[in-house]
Amino acid sequence: MSKSSTVTVRERPVEDVSTATTGGLTIHGETFVVQTDQRIELVDLTNRVMEYVRRFNIGEGLVSLWSMHTTCTLFINEFQTALLTDIKRFLEHMVARDGEYLHNDPQHSDCDRMNADSHLRAMLLGHSLALQISGGEVVLGQWQRILMAELDGPRARSLRVQIFGVSS
Repeated sequence: MSKSSTVTVRERPVEDVSTATTGGLTIHGETFVVQTDQRIELVDLTNRVMEYVRRFNIGEGLVSLWSMHTTCTLFINEFQTALLTDIKRFLEHMVARDGEYLHNDPQHSDCDRMNADSHLRAMLLGHSLALQISGGEVVLGQWQRILMAELDGPRARSLRVQIFGVSS
């Protein structure tokens, strides 16, 4: 068993900004950074994603949001203080911080962050979202918000957003 993680290497790095247009279809992607202040932190990205969609005047299409990290996740839920506390408690209850994880054991892993709990919690939430765009707006229910969960902060987190659609 190797102690090191397998690294994913692209032949060409992801561009910070890229655009392609053909016919009436536009595809545009950007990478942006979110700085977190706590080890476990929930950040509301809804307004940022909505502004991004509006900027490109896409009437109908999809917006994809992707975390470039294994301990930073994306999901949809309500953004309400009591519920945010409940979500953090739920994650801590489901995956104990001080569990006996091989990832944290120097005999089995070269990771010095002692963050196995963060990786396991991330598996519960997922790393990407695909949302519909209709009438030029992101389709969300009344209480739905686009949330990012920092699970191993504080850190600077890179997220990739890509929009696919036709102009209004």
